[in-house]
Amino acid sequence: MTKRIFHPRLQQIERYISEHRQVTTSVLCTSFDISEATARRDLDQLAALGSVLRVHGGAVAINAAPPEPPALQRSLWQKAEKQRIAQAAANLIVAGETVFISSGTTALAVAQNIRTRSDITVVTNSLPVLNCLADSNLDVIALGGMFRQSESSYIGHLAVQSLAELRMSKIIFGIRGIDAIQGLTNDYLPETMTDRAILSAGKHVIIVADHTKLGRSAPAFVAPLSAIDILVTDTNADSALCNAIANIGVQVIQA
Repeated sequence: MTKRIFHPRLQQIERYISEHRQVTTSVLCTSFDISEATARRDLDQLAALGSVLRVHGGAVAINAAPPEPPALQRSLWQKAEKQRIAQAAANLIVAGETVFISSGTTALAVAQNIRTRSDITVVTNSLPVLNCLADSNLDVIALGGMFRQSESSYIGHLAVQSLAELRMSKIIFGIRGIDAIQGLTNDYLPETMTDRAILSAGKHVIIVADHTKLGRSAPAFVAPLSAIDILVTDTNADSALCNAIANIGVQVIQA
């Protein structure tokens, strides 16, 4: 196999990303005294060589966020934390509201916490959420679209079209990674446009994410932190990171 030959600066950048797990182009400009165009070009070259993953505004280490297992497998992870997060998020939903509940195990836990209510309307693209609320007294609206088997969710053009006809009071949204620098990220690029349409369809966006999702970056950029209003996480979340997110203007609730 042909040995890769790096410019010394590229080797230094690769080592920096490996140690820090992520980097922004602005940090590269300052740390290596290079222009933004050069920083982007260096990151593009490292990404082409398979050394890093390019994300919006920078890059992350290849193993920063391994591919997410199917939802069924994840349902047993951080179960107690997810239940506390779900209860706290459910308490934010008031009578008369129309709320969107996304796919994902933490969002599903929110649905489980409101299934005995009868005073709200739920919109969802998640088959498990639909099944959870099928015998409830809630009004439930389902989005159509392409079925993503691992998440049991509907995504794509038809889902986005349906969202264009709807306006929700609150969006309850699970996410793969949330970071003060990288924002919201997921690991499935074809889902990104659906995610962005969901986030844009409500007055208030509530992210539900346990502590393992904080400080983590996945390859597909979804939205900056300015797109969300509230983060509901658990008490094991890193306090420095929670403070950094709060300083951006996001209300952080630790359950």
